[in-house]
Amino acid sequence: MADKIIDLRSDTVTKPSPEMRRAMAEAEVGDDVFMEDPTVNRLQERAAQLFGREAALFVPSGSMGNLTCIIAHTRPGQEVICEGKGHIYNYEMAAMSAVAGTLPRVVSAEDGIMTWEQIARVIRPKVYSRSQTALVSLENTHNMAGGTVYPTQLMHEICDRAHDAGIAVHLDGARIFNAATYLGEGVAEMTKKFDSIQFCLSKGLGAPVGSVIVGSKAFIERCRSIRKMLGGGMRQAGVIAAAGLIALEKGPKRLRIDHENAGLLAERLAEIPGIRINPAKVQTNIVIYDIQQTGLSSADFLAELARRKVLGVPVDAEKIRMVTHLDVDRKNVEEAVETIREMLKSHL
Repeated sequence: MADKIIDLRSDTVTKPSPEMRRAMAEAEVGDDVFMEDPTVNRLQERAAQLFGREAALFVPSGSMGNLTCIIAHTRPGQEVICEGKGHIYNYEMAAMSAVAGTLPRVVSAEDGIMTWEQIARVIRPKVYSRSQTALVSLENTHNMAGGTVYPTQLMHEICDRAHDAGIAVHLDGARIFNAATYLGEGVAEMTKKFDSIQFCLSKGLGAPVGSVIVGSKAFIERCRSIRKMLGGGMRQAGVIAAAGLIALEKGPKRLRIDHENAGLLAERLAEIPGIRINPAKVQTNIVIYDIQQTGLSSADFLAELARRKVLGVPVDAEKIRMVTHLDVDRKNVEEAVETIREMLKSHL
């Protein structure tokens, strides 16, 4: 049994580093609604620079960032093409419909990676009585497909073809730096053809809160108004932007460690009777595995595991997700696997 809690539920559970806490305590602040918080402004300028864009906007969460972009790109009654296991479709409270007034047009894709051919098949015809396709949204890495990565050439093709059809393309890049680490590429080149990008500072990069939208100056000005409408006007937000700046500069440099630990986790899990996983499919820091053959439901499996101080989350009744991050090292991963092995001995 683990000596301490090994929390593999998400890379959002990380605690801010001492350096982040000092930066937060000492942050120079102002009123961001008046665009006068110097630390927020520095974060936005740095994000825009890293992505090769004209401007950026700090938002409280990735869900708000995605919704803000959807509203900016669409009008009520239009459609958004997205992947069936995608975050914006499953985990954002149906906000694209409830708030933006748009209809998701869902594509089921292998490993969560849509092709242009799949997208083209669901674009609505130009008929006045039919809802029109206004936006395509991709997710990279794809969370519920196990952290899979879009090849850059495929993303570029989708953007080019969508633009030819008069359709904008948004990137839910919550973990785009994980994708960049896996591919060995820079985020600016990878994402240059998207109309908007949202990325998280609190997933993998270690910040306690916050996400950023990047795009053209005109687009970001539109998003600023939408953020305010959604309740995202922030005042002395420099106290959290300070942590975001450190996350942005230092977080991406160590993501390969999380990927290595996820690979180790997958390999060790594959050795345990009753667990099904293909380690070769684990590309980044997310590991999803099937426990059907153990005879346990996901709820029972996780409840027993939690009693042994190892935490994960259910994907469904038969699958578990675990995510490696900066607060979990190789030793913790090995301890977690051994705890799972010992737990299952009494059930198989």
